[in-house]
Amino acid sequence: MLLIPAIDLRGGRCVRLFQGDFDQEFKYHEDPVECARRWSAAGARWLHVVDLDGARAGRPVQLDVVSGIARLGLPVQLGGGLRSVVDVERALDTGVNRVILGTSAGEGTLETMARAFPGRVWAGLDVDTLGQVRVRGWEETSSRDPRQVARRALEAGASGIVYTATGRDGTMAGPDCPGWLAQLGAPVIYAGGVGQRRHLEQLARAGRKWLSGIIAGRALYEGTLTYQEGQKALEEE
Repeated sequence: MLLIPAIDLRGGRCVRLFQGDFDQEFKYHEDPVECARRWSAAGARWLHVVDLDGARAGRPVQLDVVSGIARLGLPVQLGGGLRSVVDVERALDTGVNRVILGTSAGEGTLETMARAFPGRVWAGLDVDTLGQVRVRGWEETSSRDPRQVARRALEAGASGIVYTATGRDGTMAGPDCPGWLAQLGAPVIYAGGVGQRRHLEQLARAGRKWLSGIIAGRALYEGTLTYQEGQKALEEE
């Protein structure tokens, strides 16, 4: 189980949003490539990169920055605004290792993507505190059941699920990882609410057989958790 640092891109900077709210932004680094270099030096084995501008625009916006991050050589998964085969192809051409499809996965285009880019497409499942799937940069909700969305994404060829508890994202208030994810029989990466080592220990105990990774952002940037202690916690549980 890996601890995966998050790099959220907005306006060319590294930021974090509180519960996905674009009006509640924490700015952490003017140079996302330097930020990625920091996580690489700390020992990270993957990076989770999100093009926030792309998520809102419905198309990739920050691929130049993403390319600079990918050139460092650390495996990267990218999400945000990837809603067509052309967009995904452009993203993969930057050197990222896999892409995360959110809105498009819920609209039935994931199967086409998975066929075109086998093994490199994951589905993003972003769920709020009411159990509703959030789409289009988390600014809209879908009436579809999260379990159904996840299962259909996997049936369509997604290699895994990135599950984000949107109500916890950026809060450091603790995780909200539903147990039904264990029933999917596929790799799952969790994001949302990690703020301390005990949160990682909690996730590791509950998901040691099915969680492949945990994403952390604000806690790492603000120092309530170091990468080294976080990864050690996941390995010890």
